[in-house]
Amino acid sequence: MPELPEVETVKNELAPLVIGRQISGVTLNWEGMVGQPSPKEFERGVKDKRILNLYRRGKYLLLELNGGWLLVIHLRMTGSLEVGDDLAKTPLYTRAIIHLEGGRHIYFRDPRKFGKMKLVKDAASIIGKLGPEPLEDNFTPAVLKERLAGRKAPLKAVLLEQNVIAGIGNMYADEALFAARIHPLKEAEALSAHELKRLHQSIRQVLKKGIELKGASVSNYLRPGGQKGGAQREFNVAHRKNEDCPHCGNPLDYIKIRGRGSHFCPCCQPLK
Repeated sequence: MPELPEVETVKNELAPLVIGRQISGVTLNWEGMVGQPSPKEFERGVKDKRILNLYRRGKYLLLELNGGWLLVIHLRMTGSLEVGDDLAKTPLYTRAIIHLEGGRHIYFRDPRKFGKMKLVKDAASIIGKLGPEPLEDNFTPAVLKERLAGRKAPLKAVLLEQNVIAGIGNMYADEALFAARIHPLKEAEALSAHELKRLHQSIRQVLKKGIELKGASVSNYLRPGGQKGGAQREFNVAHRKNEDCPHCGNPLDYIKIRGRGSHFCPCCQPLK
């Protein structure tokens, strides 16, 4: 699933290709891709709008349009955005195409049809309840402590709650916990001051590294130019079921925590 590094990569690489361009129309190959308003209203609403800016909040991509409108895109589990100039080369599983002036197109690929687009005036109803951005300067160990306070749930599960911290998903949570040497089942509120500091540092490090490597292509994620990301090649535990720990050499473990698969090293991350 595209997480913060993947969506940030899409934003960074898409921005110079689309900012300033006018939307000439939209082709909906699957109308279920539109969350709001109705598909017809969506088509009419984005037509002739100019893309003024592009930014990310959590796992959401937001295109600022003239007239005070926002086009909010959530890639969800298998979505990706690609840019091309030839409709004859439309990628497989393209569910929607945003046509831009000059013959450029944004292809919204989504094999499993979980992605969504919404056209809104106020994005607060969509992103208003998201937690802090973990790469912002104001995300400190003290803020992390505050976000985890009173939460007895397993730490791994809490890190995936977008109203706690925005943008962290399954694979980067696994990587951050491994780097911090914390067991994913440890109660979120039970972290020591030293563990909080390590976790805070690890979250920021693994997300920054993910962005540097242009995201992780473990399934369907592709960058706007159609290239794969490289972060998956640097993972220590995520998606490495049945492999050995790169640090201690012992077998990695895999468990389900509230329905989500979790990879960790029981030797490097003892439950204590």
